[in-house]
Amino acid sequence: MTLTELQSVLRDKVREAAQDKFQITLDQIVAEVPPKTELGDLAFPIGFELAKQIKAATGEKQNPRALAETLQAELETVEFVDRVEVAGAGYLNVFFDRGRFLADSLNASPLPAANKPDGPKMCVEHTSVNPNKAAHIGHVRNSVLGDTFQRILKATGKRVEVQNYIDNTGVQVADVVVGFIYVENRDLESIKALDTELSEKGVSFDYYCWDLYARVGQLYQTDEELKSKRAEVLHLVEEGNNATAELADYVATRNVECITKTMERLSIRYDLLPRESEILHLHFWDKAFEQMKERGVIHYVEEGKHAGCWVMPFESHEGTDEHEADKILVRSNGTVTYTGKDIAYQMWKLGVLGMDFFYRPFFKYGDGKEIWITTANAETNVRIPEFGHGEVVYNVIDSRQSYPQEVVKKGVAAIHPEIGERGSVHLSYEMVALSPAAAEELGFEVTDDDRKKPFIEMSGRKGLGVKADDLITRLEEKALAEVEARHPDSPIEEKKDIAHRIAVGALRYFLLKFTRNTVIVFDFNEALSFEGETGCFVQYSAVRANSIFRKLEDQGLSTDTAAINDLDKAKEVFASETGTEIWSMLTFASRFQETVETAATQNEPAILAKYTFNLAKAFNLFYRNHKIISEADPVRRSILIAVAESARRSLTAALDTMGISVPEKM
Repeated sequence: MTLTELQSVLRDKVREAAQDKFQITLDQIVAEVPPKTELGDLAFPIGFELAKQIKAATGEKQNPRALAETLQAELETVEFVDRVEVAGAGYLNVFFDRGRFLADSLNASPLPAANKPDGPKMCVEHTSVNPNKAAHIGHVRNSVLGDTFQRILKATGKRVEVQNYIDNTGVQVADVVVGFIYVENRDLESIKALDTELSEKGVSFDYYCWDLYARVGQLYQTDEELKSKRAEVLHLVEEGNNATAELADYVATRNVECITKTMERLSIRYDLLPRESEILHLHFWDKAFEQMKERGVIHYVEEGKHAGCWVMPFESHEGTDEHEADKILVRSNGTVTYTGKDIAYQMWKLGVLGMDFFYRPFFKYGDGKEIWITTANAETNVRIPEFGHGEVVYNVIDSRQSYPQEVVKKGVAAIHPEIGERGSVHLSYEMVALSPAAAEELGFEVTDDDRKKPFIEMSGRKGLGVKADDLITRLEEKALAEVEARHPDSPIEEKKDIAHRIAVGALRYFLLKFTRNTVIVFDFNEALSFEGETGCFVQYSAVRANSIFRKLEDQGLSTDTAAINDLDKAKEVFASETGTEIWSMLTFASRFQETVETAATQNEPAILAKYTFNLAKAFNLFYRNHKIISEADPVRRSILIAVAESARRSLTAALDTMGISVPEKM
């Protein structure tokens, strides 16, 4: 029985006993972990709650401690419970049967609910990079958050569909198209030839577009004629079925391919790439607009500053003048706002739009897994998975989009009250900046004034940013130098593989350890440190755990299940001077599932990162204080091995849930 299951059984027993003994129905059963193991493994402040409920129901005042004493015997009948003590003015402190719990945990999975094929379906949309240039470090935070959160959801038994929304008809793509056509005088064939030429030189197409986008942004400041081409190109791209739209489609598609490969370097994958162009050409908005008018959640403005617009009003969200436009879903010229299109798209994700995309395979990963992409035309002879129809949709979008996301959530809830606001969740996050040292190391010109700043902000439009691939490559180079120093005789391919795992672990952990509402200042030395709260430290702890078990195997030592099942002897070990410390390590490792569920409930991957770091620290201390390999007593040694194995499993599973692998050595 897992710790989570045991806690659930105990809550149910408290609920049943309260109903049976006092005819009181308890909806919520509060349980606490005592500050010291000596006070028990779980505490229920049940006496106070019962006294309050009884007084409310009958007017009779009862002693909370006496009420707790009445329930004490009921909890002692639960399997895996050793004893229950009444403490304070009305607490029930539960002590688990340590020997039985350990014996039962030997073959338990750290995540018994993971990979349920029939679990409730969730949709997680993340990355959503404008397909006009290479991804940068800010996009990496979005992607790492989204990828880790979908892994957390899967760990709690959910089915997850990962989507990467492609705005292939937006103004950013139009700007790059303006650059190709009006600055470089290229047509589609010329761009294809350029793409081939760049590939032969080892230059990525999205890097070229990065520089071109920045050049166009600079030219707009002095060349009004060029800037006027943006609206013309944007119109043609949105309209489709013309040479400019075809050129834009090629540019956007190639950038998406490049970005997909970039994210694969970080073990970030997708199931579906929904495109803006199909939302437009398949008239998703028309369908949503029809439903909104039918249900009276949108109205036409006859006069005032919004005359001629279709508006969705929210009494509790008037917003500022800046935000007023987000409630306008159709402008007076008949064009649909981004917020309007987002509502239609959100309805599709939730399976309530009444329309669907067409699909085709887009990209195949090395292991055969395919990414699908939306298309305006039906594919023949292709078996298409079912997309959308999520019970809950999580949109990973930066905090600057909080108000529009709120409008989308309330808009869908107004159209479909049966879903309400619970179906739409905005996973917001703050920006990523660079420390002055990191900016300098990546080749930016850093002034004396810059060095005095706490961080340096980036701007993709100005070309001031860190490309994700450059960041990953630089981390790999620095990690490889460290691996070379520690393992000079290892084969080069092995060293590169270790360096890659360290680099990915360092970056992912650094981006996950901060809560989502924290501005991150990235620094190479901090991220790659083997000390402190870093991915390298946690990976090293897992590597150490694996090395212990390799040594045990080499010496022919293993967990003696029979010895552990001798409950009297196991009880002696746990009752010894160091027994509480051993038990604390086991229960801490057993809280992994509970931590994952908390991270999912609170929509906060940092909760898992913090647990993983603390588990690594606790394991290192456990390893230092207990001589696992040289322990002479067979029962004690078996218990130490079993506890170490439980910690190793939880640590490895926690890292995997964060998308971090464990190298053979570090």
